[in-house]
Amino acid sequence: MSALDEKLEIIARGSHEILPLDELREKLKTGKPLRVKAGFDPTAPDLHLGHTVLINKLKHFQDLGHEILYLIGDFTALIGDPTGKTATRPPLTPEEVAHNAKSFEQQIFKILDPDKTEVLFNSDWISKMTPAELIQLASRYSVARMLERDDFHKRYTSGKSIAIHEFLYPLIQGYDSVVMRADVELGGTDQKFNLLVGRELQKQFGQPPQVTLMMPILEGTDGTQKMSKSLGNYIGINEPADEMFGKLMSISDELMWRYFELLSYRSVQEIAALKKEAAEGRNPRDIKIMLGQELVTRFHSATAAREAAAHFIERFGQGRLPEDIPECQVRSEDGQVMIGYLLKSAGLTKSTAESLRMIKQGAVRIDQQRIEDPKLVVAAGETLVVQVGKRRIARVTVT
Repeated sequence: MSALDEKLEIIARGSHEILPLDELREKLKTGKPLRVKAGFDPTAPDLHLGHTVLINKLKHFQDLGHEILYLIGDFTALIGDPTGKTATRPPLTPEEVAHNAKSFEQQIFKILDPDKTEVLFNSDWISKMTPAELIQLASRYSVARMLERDDFHKRYTSGKSIAIHEFLYPLIQGYDSVVMRADVELGGTDQKFNLLVGRELQKQFGQPPQVTLMMPILEGTDGTQKMSKSLGNYIGINEPADEMFGKLMSISDELMWRYFELLSYRSVQEIAALKKEAAEGRNPRDIKIMLGQELVTRFHSATAAREAAAHFIERFGQGRLPEDIPECQVRSEDGQVMIGYLLKSAGLTKSTAESLRMIKQGAVRIDQQRIEDPKLVVAAGETLVVQVGKRRIARVTVT
């Protein structure tokens, strides 16, 4: 394998799509460090592991000697990214954005080298644009092209409101690439339209168009929905070591491999070897502990990771239940309650639908026995120790 192919293999690892791949190859052939951009809107104060999928890819580029441009979208956060939204998002206040942006800036250097990372804020140039300049920018893209975007199209055809300012979001994100003279822009698969707007605007401004590299969206701890703080399925990189480790141990065995692919620094060959060991009978829990220790080490320390693993094994290892199990009561109807409703009412799941998903995934235990029947009925008067995953547990009395 040539040195160029080795670099491409590192860059492409875990990616969903690179457009156009041939252009990336040509840019790499020059040997000139590329200007690699990724933008994050500070809509919340903390980063979670879902954000780090992109940041890890930035690190791959950084380790290969390229220039990393970490853009904090403090201006675009005031607009609100309409990607995937079925309604207009309420804007954040400037004070909220400023607070979140400062927090973001501190957290990224748990992964990236601060001496080799340029942090930019798009308010530095967008807020200085005159109304005439903003109108001129808006003239470079048609409404018809905007309505090709999936979320806008769905809202338009269903008669839901689209505010004019929402059209500005992809334009400004694209214009950021012009100002930053980006050679490559990274984004999630949900950002494809916005990334391609950047390519188009660069062409219009006489610049070589950026290559767009799209990374998959990381599922949260529930294994189904995008990791999100609002959905409660996230793992924050600033969370205490024990909390982070426990959440990682709660993910399903199947999801564990997805996390290895997108979050681990282990080689593809190492991960394949671990998969083979699991297929041959090695306990997946032991491999999951390795993942938990790697990630806790990255965001805390090796000592914190060892201690978190020891605490987890002491608390949950070898089938032992913790001594401090929270207790609650669930009121029955006609002397009985369905298992899905019981899990939700006990606060172990957010909804009956999630309860049924967790049962299907084999993540629910009653008195340490796995439950597979989503129609299970529990009678009034029973007291059960109910577990969902490795961390959610309660002693439930049905009244």
